[in-house]
Amino acid sequence: MPFAVQPQAEQITGRERSRLIAGLVVLVIVLAGVGIWAAVRPGGYGASKDGCITVMLPSTTGGALMHQCGADARATCKHAFTATGKVAALTRPQCRLAGLDPAALGLPASGNAG
Repeated sequence: MPFAVQPQAEQITGRERSRLIAGLVVLVIVLAGVGIWAAVRPGGYGASKDGCITVMLPSTTGGALMHQCGADARATCKHAFTATGKVAALTRPQCRLAGLDPAALGLPASGNAG
C-alpha cells in the first residue's frame, strides 16, 4: 500500500506566507482590471446605430446575438416591420435605433410599427 501513511503537515514559513499573499493581491488586481475593462469596453457589437443592428434573441442555450450591418440589416428590418412574432417585435426597436425605421426603408406608414 503506497499511501498507507501520510506525511505530517508542515507549517508555512514567513517567506512562503508573503509570497502567497502577494500572489493573491496580484490575482485580485488582475481580476478587478478585467472587470473594469469589460464594463467600460463591452466589445465590438455595441448598441444599434448607424445602419447596424444588434439584437439579443432568446435561444435554447439562453440567448443568441444577432449583429448585422448594411444590406443584411436593411433586409432584416424590412422583414421585422412587415412580420409578426417575437423575433420581429424584438428587432423593430433596434432597427429604429439604427435609423432603419419604416420610412427609411421605403415601407408604408401603416403596418407593424410595434
